[in-house]
Amino acid sequence: MSTHVAVVGAYGSAGVAVAQRLADEPGIRLTLVDDGDPGGGLCILRGCMPSKEVLSAAEHRFAARHDDRLTGPLPEVDLERVVERKDEHTADFAAHRRAAVDRLADREDVDFLRERACFVDDCRLAVGDRRLEPDYVVVATGSVPNIPDLPGIGDVDVATSADVLDATTLPDTGVVMGFGYIGMELVPYLSEAGVELTVVEHDARPLDEADPPFGDALLSYYREHFDVTVLTQTDERRVEPTDDGVRLTVAENGEERTVEADRLFAFTGRRPALEGLDLERTALSSEPGWVTDTMQARDDERVFVVGDANGKEPILHVAKEQGAVAAENVLAHRDGDPLTSYENVHHHVVFSGLGVLPYARVGHSAESAREAGIDHVVVTRETASDGVFRTKNVPAGLGRLVVGTDGTVLGWQGLHYHADAMAKTMQVAVETGIDVREVPDRAYHPTTPEILDGLVREAADELDG
Repeated sequence: MSTHVAVVGAYGSAGVAVAQRLADEPGIRLTLVDDGDPGGGLCILRGCMPSKEVLSAAEHRFAARHDDRLTGPLPEVDLERVVERKDEHTADFAAHRRAAVDRLADREDVDFLRERACFVDDCRLAVGDRRLEPDYVVVATGSVPNIPDLPGIGDVDVATSADVLDATTLPDTGVVMGFGYIGMELVPYLSEAGVELTVVEHDARPLDEADPPFGDALLSYYREHFDVTVLTQTDERRVEPTDDGVRLTVAENGEERTVEADRLFAFTGRRPALEGLDLERTALSSEPGWVTDTMQARDDERVFVVGDANGKEPILHVAKEQGAVAAENVLAHRDGDPLTSYENVHHHVVFSGLGVLPYARVGHSAESAREAGIDHVVVTRETASDGVFRTKNVPAGLGRLVVGTDGTVLGWQGLHYHADAMAKTMQVAVETGIDVREVPDRAYHPTTPEILDGLVREAADELDG
């Protein structure tokens, strides 16, 4: 007898990862459910791919005005053309994803229902006029923009990241709530497109996951190179409409002040898209901790929740990895075998500074290694010390390597040109537990990865000295 698994949210990256693994497994019957229009998943439609598309246009303008060797009129960002090209590429990417799901649906033991699903009881679903009683349900419904519950927020027009990606006109001024990875990516884009911005940052610096020097360097860079005012250690108190736009009242270092602008932008993160699933009809509760590290729901061992929907870590590659773990654990649970926990080696990239000054971290930071009680050494290198960065007119930034006292590469951070492209190399170094003294010192000039060689040499010298 086959085991029936329903995947709710089959177009997203996590749902596809689950479906592709289980579709190849004998004895599994799959029902894929997704009412997405046009379908394709958050990363493709409203996340990673379209955001990098629009950033690239602003990056070109930034490069032109940032290089004093260039003369002539400064080009403007053509918002209509930016959105047009973004939509063209997004449609192509989404079609590719839909085709992959359609190929799965063509299999004998796979059904695809293009309708909305909701729970009617524990592990029982209503999908349109159908009733399903699968053995397992995998929830992979993604996330939606999080709008803070701020007094007056319902009385003003709030622009989210999705609005920015589709904008063919922009205001002259804006005030931004949220300076996490979404804000760090979109604030320079808006600035380069001509919007004068005031940004609210709750802490002393951005980049919570980074060691302080990285957040300080990025903050200084934004203030110097973009038309941006960043208010640090500042909290939003209330917002109200004005005749010309909005007025945001904030508390800066405990003292209230107001900021007026044409538009309010909320880059305040994302929250799980669970509305409409009717979880209240089940034993499930979406309170913190409701999904275990096996991706299994705490209150129903037959339900698995993956990707943004579980609220753990809203990152594309994490969603895929969680999906793979969930699929394996469905099979393990069916067979009575122990389940495997998802173990995530920290690996993030933020396309800050329009991708000219991206931040990347793999494994431990110096702070996290210290908090974990790991004996380690830390070496830090300014990019300006490597001539290749100066030749490319992008000297800003720094890199840092965290190494155990036994030589094991524990973590790396980069805030510099091409840091995003170096992240995979450093992921291999961290996840294989290589000894820093065994990393080949063999860069080819002129290449920006020379900064990695400098970090490796300094760490090896410190260990051997």
